[in-house]
Amino acid sequence: MNVYSILVFIHIFSAILGMGPGFILTRIVKLANSMTEIRHAYRIRRDLHIFVMIGGTLLLITGLLMGFIHPYLFKMGWYVTSLVLFLTGLAMGPFVLSPKSKPIKELLESYKGEDVPKEYEALSRELFRYERILNFIFLIIIVLMILKPF
Repeated sequence: MNVYSILVFIHIFSAILGMGPGFILTRIVKLANSMTEIRHAYRIRRDLHIFVMIGGTLLLITGLLMGFIHPYLFKMGWYVTSLVLFLTGLAMGPFVLSPKSKPIKELLESYKGEDVPKEYEALSRELFRYERILNFIFLIIIVLMILKPF
């Protein structure tokens, strides 16, 4: 096995480790019906997000290393498009998802009671919309990685 093959293996493994849990983060919270369940679901999300961050970091590093080993990849449309989409998705974390999550976290910490407030429903609906967009971006990246269409 050469270095490139090892990088491909780590890259695929990282995609499973990082993207797999990322696709279910929204679903975990949507299944919750009370504030206790919602708080618990957000704790589970936080723990799973660690896998997403580790996997995502390894994806970026191994993907770039494969490009440096085979520089022709930087001339391939599918590779460059995937890289731009990945960096866009990565930027959505601190610039979109985090600001949308902050009021939800504050509400979860301060709200007393078990009924789910309307404010939470509106805030979570907006957050989940952006999470679905992010998931769609990652699905496009997966398709590009598999098919290498251009």
